[in-house]
Amino acid sequence: MKKYFLYLMLFLFTVSCSRKEHPVVSFYYWKTNFSLSKLEKETVEDNAVQKIYIRYFDIDLHPKTEEAFPVSPIHFLEKPNIKEIVPVVFIKNKVMLKSNLDIEKLAKQTFDFVNLINTKNGFSCNEIQIDCDWTLNSKDNYLQFMEAFKRMSNKKLSATIRLHQIKYFEKTAIPNVDSGVLMYYNMGNIAVNAPNSIYDRSIAERYIKSLKKYPLALNFALPIYSWGIHIRNNKVIGLRSKMSVLDLQKDKKFTLEDETNFVVTTSNYRNGTFYKKGDELKIEAISKKDLKEMAEDLSENSAVQPKEIIFYDLDEFNIKNYEKTIFEQVVSCF
Repeated sequence: MKKYFLYLMLFLFTVSCSRKEHPVVSFYYWKTNFSLSKLEKETVEDNAVQKIYIRYFDIDLHPKTEEAFPVSPIHFLEKPNIKEIVPVVFIKNKVMLKSNLDIEKLAKQTFDFVNLINTKNGFSCNEIQIDCDWTLNSKDNYLQFMEAFKRMSNKKLSATIRLHQIKYFEKTAIPNVDSGVLMYYNMGNIAVNAPNSIYDRSIAERYIKSLKKYPLALNFALPIYSWGIHIRNNKVIGLRSKMSVLDLQKDKKFTLEDETNFVVTTSNYRNGTFYKKGDELKIEAISKKDLKEMAEDLSENSAVQPKEIIFYDLDEFNIKNYEKTIFEQVVSCF
């Protein structure tokens, strides 16, 4: 009887696990022109994506007047065939560091500009997200801005959260929002001999155990992008977006030295950037193994399962580096 009882318990456990609801797949869209390629549309359809977080514009300080103003607003070349659009506004921290910042004015201008884009394109939204990596010095302005924006918008408000804001939330504070999105990337330093700055598990482990104590409901954003660190004379001179090992291997002006490092063999211009003979490019990317590792670590350390896993970002250059079922595989780890 004891043996049968154990079999029964194992069966019930297996059934329970199989019925577990996993988070849904969502994406960020971070280009200034909205138009999906065939592969991007297929990815949305294949993963039953119901929500896309679209960067509407950035907010920066004007170089002459020091006034906050919108930068690089989105242009919709086609209407997203998606159930829900979430406008995302990226606010540079230096805006929130401004000592004489008119918070009420900025909140109204931000909300009005979101509405202007929606009205122009015939959209409506239930949620708006504010993306700002606030610090202790900018905390007061940021928190007041979020209060004002939430009051004016009367919509669901979400905020991006970084790892240091999770661990030290009693100091950095928690904004008055309905939910947060933990940006689980850009963890390390961009340097010549440093590990992968996009994802470094040893750095993440210093913070991730604090997730269970964090009182705000969180979804998780995971990276699927890659870039190149441009090095000259053993010094970093720039960060070059949309670069991968496979992409550079096709260019005879670059020679692969090891798994991720290239040397420029012929001086050339590439996508508007000059590469001098002898320059180096260190490619940083996220593998399938990395994504599954991230998901497993987050699942293990979360107090509550997330409702969404948001991948950054929806771009053919990123998607083609993974197998078709990668997103399904990652969310199944939760």
